[in-house]
Amino acid sequence: MLELTRRIAHGDASVTLTLPLDRRIRSRLRVTLDDGTAAGVFLERGQVLRDGDLLGTVDGLVVRVRAASEPLSEVRCPDRLMMARACYHLGNRHVPLQIADGLLRYQHDHVLDDMLRGLGLQPGLVQAPFEPEAGAYGGSAQAHPHRHDKDHNHHHGHAGHAHDDHAG
Repeated sequence: MLELTRRIAHGDASVTLTLPLDRRIRSRLRVTLDDGTAAGVFLERGQVLRDGDLLGTVDGLVVRVRAASEPLSEVRCPDRLMMARACYHLGNRHVPLQIADGLLRYQHDHVLDDMLRGLGLQPGLVQAPFEPEAGAYGGSAQAHPHRHDKDHNHHHGHAGHAHDDHAG
């Protein structure tokens, strides 16, 4: 099995590795390269693999990472205030977001879709690569994923903001 142990700034990739976001946020995983070769990814913790990133083996093989298409909810809206409200409510739930001018994407969730419909937006389902914002401090897109159940105990350093975990 090949061992992908380092990131490379430049190089010619001889093969690709296509992964959805939930696998690109892991630092240790078994994968199958797009050519069928078994490999393992062994990187420093806390890193997110982005579309186009290069990984290398100790013997010089270079692999280009590709973001896989996955089911996403997509909102298109030219109203910037409406989009800011949507981002606020999704961000308050720690939802990773891909944001562009007039476009918002997040991993498909019918509860979140219903919430945005309540704000007057019309989310649709798309299959596309997901490249969420990395975060204001340069951290990973999902370095701290968690659910907001009614039984979720919220004591892990989120000073400065409140959560209405029962709002929908």
